[in-house]
Amino acid sequence: MQMKRRNFIRHSAAAAAGLGLASTLPAFLQANINKELFFQIAISQFSFASEFWTKKLDPQDFAAKSKELGISGLDYCSMFFADKAKDQLYLNELKKRAADAGSYNLRIMVDGEGVLGDLNEGARLKAVENHYKWMDAAAVLGCPMIRVNVEGEGNPSDVAKAAVDSLGRLIEYGKKQQIDVIVENHVGISCNGAWLAGVMKELNNPNGGTLADFGNFCINRTKPETYDIAGYMKTKCLEEYDRYLGIAEIMPYAKGVHAKTHLFDANGNDLETDFYRMFKIIKKSGYRGWVSIEYEGGLFKMYNKDSRYLDDYPGVTATKALVEKAGNEA
Repeated sequence: MQMKRRNFIRHSAAAAAGLGLASTLPAFLQANINKELFFQIAISQFSFASEFWTKKLDPQDFAAKSKELGISGLDYCSMFFADKAKDQLYLNELKKRAADAGSYNLRIMVDGEGVLGDLNEGARLKAVENHYKWMDAAAVLGCPMIRVNVEGEGNPSDVAKAAVDSLGRLIEYGKKQQIDVIVENHVGISCNGAWLAGVMKELNNPNGGTLADFGNFCINRTKPETYDIAGYMKTKCLEEYDRYLGIAEIMPYAKGVHAKTHLFDANGNDLETDFYRMFKIIKKSGYRGWVSIEYEGGLFKMYNKDSRYLDDYPGVTATKALVEKAGNEA
């Protein structure tokens, strides 16, 4: 049953006070919302990235921390337990902790396993194989899907053809364990909504789909100085695809949504995305699944030393309040 917002605010404020964070909670979180949402709220593990990378939070505590914030749906990130894909003891402990918290294991978001749209067939097929272990891990956790990245260099139609073949192979592998394969608008050419929608249309498979992210529509970015998170954080977007058009294009294939935030104004609105407009698009599409909070401001604060960004927990709390408000008004 959806937690009423008044109870959520009381609960999350108390939790924040216990963490010494009460003074950082924005004033706009005191609003009261009583309507029921047309979706369920989940959270991306990446919302706690700064906590994981500074060892303040163990990846195995993801479920418990999310429960403290009133969130039950869990999107795991492979990068936080990259060496544990085949570790049955570790995976079973993650599953147990999620069950103990009353959480739902939604998906594993897989990164760093190769380029699924690579025009070099040998490299591409190796990337496909690299994903198999994460599909097996998802089955252990009880996740019904994994999220993959689809990118590649070269003629867009050739990359699309390669991507469709890779996705088809992954879907075939996942059939025995009933694991779906979904693609996020995340990197490179996949940030072009029309292109990604075209891949889904060509794939034409009910076990495939998209993870629609509000913020990942940069189609031309400066090259990173180093190929790691620190290097990427210093890059700048030179050209962005229209995010509202992009979401509308990929929502017909969506099996997940990421409500991404970075900075908020005094009224609790995201400075980059009109959430009210986004949720109208989502509702109109007929989507009634999970919407995952993905707050990245804590990571920006850690790398850029910018005090405008909230820390992870108050940032997640602010995002949840915005998601609820915009969702109720859609």
